[in-house]
Amino acid sequence: MNLATLKPGTSAVISEIAGGDELSSRLEEIGFNPGCEVSVVSRTPFRGPVAVAIRGTTIALRENEASRIKL
Repeated sequence: MNLATLKPGTSAVISEIAGGDELSSRLEEIGFNPGCEVSVVSRTPFRGPVAVAIRGTTIALRENEASRIKL
């Protein structure tokens, strides 16, 4: 399961960030680290951005970015 598949209002704990490239590193730099709890705040229709809450802040991610975050 990954962050892009979570429904709004649900939470989960990050297990890993897939990949090993610049995007993976950037996600970890902004706080998406294994062991952190994330929750989906809202989703836009038609595979648009996903708003997620992590560490007291809300961040919008593209669906392809959210799909790299494994739960």
